[in-house]
Amino acid sequence: MASPASFAHLVIFARRPVLGVGKRRLAAAVGDVEALRFQRLAIDRLLRRLAGDPRWTTTVATSPDRPTDWLRGRAAAMPQGRGDLGRRLSGTARRFPTGRLVIIGSDTPAVGPADVAAAFDALRGHEAVVGPARDGGYWLIGLRRSARGLLPFEGIRWSSAHTLADTLDRLGGNRVARLRTLEDVDDLASYRRFTAQRP
Repeated sequence: MASPASFAHLVIFARRPVLGVGKRRLAAAVGDVEALRFQRLAIDRLLRRLAGDPRWTTTVATSPDRPTDWLRGRAAAMPQGRGDLGRRLSGTARRFPTGRLVIIGSDTPAVGPADVAAAFDALRGHEAVVGPARDGGYWLIGLRRSARGLLPFEGIRWSSAHTLADTLDRLGGNRVARLRTLEDVDDLASYRRFTAQRP
């Protein structure tokens, strides 16, 4: 008999945490070293909180595709592939043909198991679920198998105040649940708010 986790798939989108590769907007404000330190902290926190949960399987979609040794076996790895974010998200979604799929980014360190569980629960009665971000984007998107025939990732104005609205428009008449609003840490203002909240 299949376990519940075999029908609930969590994917974390993450760039390889090495100097000069990820968090370029943040690095422009705080420097490469500090941006890398945040990136590693955020990824480590998410994997520590989410990867071992038996309610879902956890996979990290990595960019660049190789190497993946930085994961240190904490989660399965898969390549994001080529193209813009929409193309990479669509390609990832197509690799999970059954069950409920939830995708999160790696720059929202406030995400916890309760958030992911709420997303999977929402997909029992909705075709999609989103976690709105403070900047107009989203930190989470989830899809049921029945809603993945037409993926909502084409024609999106990524990294803008229109990202969430564009995606909701692409989802059309599907039932979409919303989770709590969180903040992506990707610029100086959000980074300062994050550091002010840390113990």
